[in-house]
Amino acid sequence: MNEIKKIKPAAVFTDLNMANRLLECIARISSTISVKKLSFQRRLDIILQVILDYLGADHGSIMILENKKKLVVKAASKSELIGKEQLLSSNSIASWVAQSGKPLFVPDITKDKRFKGRGKGYKKKSLLSVPIMSENKVAGVINVTDKTGSKDLLNDDIAYLLDFSSLLLWAVMQENLHTELKKQRNTLKKRNQELRCQEKLKANLSSSLIHDLKGPLSEVVANLDILSYSIADDNKEFLESAQLGCDRAVSMVSNLVSIDKIEDGKLKLLREEIKPEDLLQESIISIQGLAKIKDVKLIIDPLGFLPPLSLDRILIFRVLQNLLTNALSYAPNGSTIHVGCQQPAKNTHLEFYVIDQGEGIAPDSQQIIFKKYARISKKNDNLTGTGLGLFFCKLAVNEHGGEIGVESIPGQGSRFYFSIPLTLVKQRNI
Repeated sequence: MNEIKKIKPAAVFTDLNMANRLLECIARISSTISVKKLSFQRRLDIILQVILDYLGADHGSIMILENKKKLVVKAASKSELIGKEQLLSSNSIASWVAQSGKPLFVPDITKDKRFKGRGKGYKKKSLLSVPIMSENKVAGVINVTDKTGSKDLLNDDIAYLLDFSSLLLWAVMQENLHTELKKQRNTLKKRNQELRCQEKLKANLSSSLIHDLKGPLSEVVANLDILSYSIADDNKEFLESAQLGCDRAVSMVSNLVSIDKIEDGKLKLLREEIKPEDLLQESIISIQGLAKIKDVKLIIDPLGFLPPLSLDRILIFRVLQNLLTNALSYAPNGSTIHVGCQQPAKNTHLEFYVIDQGEGIAPDSQQIIFKKYARISKKNDNLTGTGLGLFFCKLAVNEHGGEIGVESIPGQGSRFYFSIPLTLVKQRNI
């Protein structure tokens, strides 16, 4: 029969004591890493001290690998070592561990030929150095030297130091993530500042261009108007074409001015009481010349009783004008455009609409046409634009508390509509 070896109570007590101490150290390190208010430097200082206390050593350091080229001391029992650097190519213990990715126990540094001349400055000859590993890659190194008392560091201490290194990796990864996030935030902040600067420059340029264009355009319009009284009948067609071109240019400039004011919150609505039928008639008259060129008929659908509206006449007139011009851009020669206004049953708004017989708009395009600078390209598009017309319409209608939209089936034309709330009108008139 095999003899059962008796375990001495003192040995059991020692093992339990070491295990409890190890658990306490792990708990202290974990709680230190979790404290958000502590700096990375302070966390490493506390963790290093916990490790040295557990191993019963006087000195040690924590080094972090930077740029895959050098180890930098981030925490050390000797404060003068903090910030010191060691190249991976150097003949040092930490560099050897970082390059090999293996822990190292040196029982007598003075006799190890690999590190000749590195034994100075140590009280005792033995030392430990283990890598801090992250997915098979070295993130740093922990060094421990000069065990207190009469005993030296042992090879068995490597296992404990590796346990601590895995916890330390948590702190390193947390700091790397924090640094990366901070770097990204700074990059985004800088980029946002650049974008704001560019937007400001664009806004200033836009304002300058608008201001510079208004004068010359007004002169051209006035001169064309004077010329219309003396021009021969056979040349009137060319004059009318020039006048229409100027009208469109003036409309574009007006859109830009209004968009800038609305976006800056500087536009004040000049409300007045308007009959919907009068507004429709004015908008039709304003683009009759353009419709004549394309041989397109403009028809106002029969109107029932419609209450007057309190709105900014110029803005809403230009909304209708933009929608009609947009319809003409895509309407086939010889087609018809219908405009009208209606009050849906038991509803609190009036709805204006413009219906064309063009190619229609694809569902995915219907979601973007009211965005700034959005424009759908067509092969047979004879008219050019800035992509701001419908965006202006949306802003102007929204300023009145209304909504704008489009209904369209490709190949069957489009119906643009916008609403002006009647409840808002009543409240304004009280």
